[in-house]
Amino acid sequence: MGQAKSGDTVLIHYTGKLEDGSIFETSKDQEPLLLTIGQNKTIQVLEDAIVGMKPGEIKTLKIMAIDAYGPYHKELVKTVSRSVIDKGIEPKVGQKLQATRIDGRKVSVTIKNISEKSVTFDANHPLAGQDLTFDVQLMEIV
Repeated sequence: MGQAKSGDTVLIHYTGKLEDGSIFETSKDQEPLLLTIGQNKTIQVLEDAIVGMKPGEIKTLKIMAIDAYGPYHKELVKTVSRSVIDKGIEPKVGQKLQATRIDGRKVSVTIKNISEKSVTFDANHPLAGQDLTFDVQLMEIV
């Protein structure tokens, strides 16, 4: 039984939790996540922690916000006129939309507040500014 190393493709089960212990994501009731270590397809600290693990091994990782989804940036919260929302879309708090920045780039935003004349969007990642805990189990090195 070998240990996982950079470049290996692995199957893992994981559970991600917030500081209050609530689960924000888990693979436990589905197929394990397939990833290749070193391709940076997930949080780097998580990939790094898999290196050296053996199949069946479980680790609990505490990942600081700066190493996960970064800090929360207040400047990424903007209030705009409701007229900027496409006709036919009825905005709802919590709804996720694609927005186009002034420079033409697309960005995912979440509606935070709605008034009669305006909508407040948040372009931060939903987990920005939060320290996370992951329970990770290496299922298999494929």
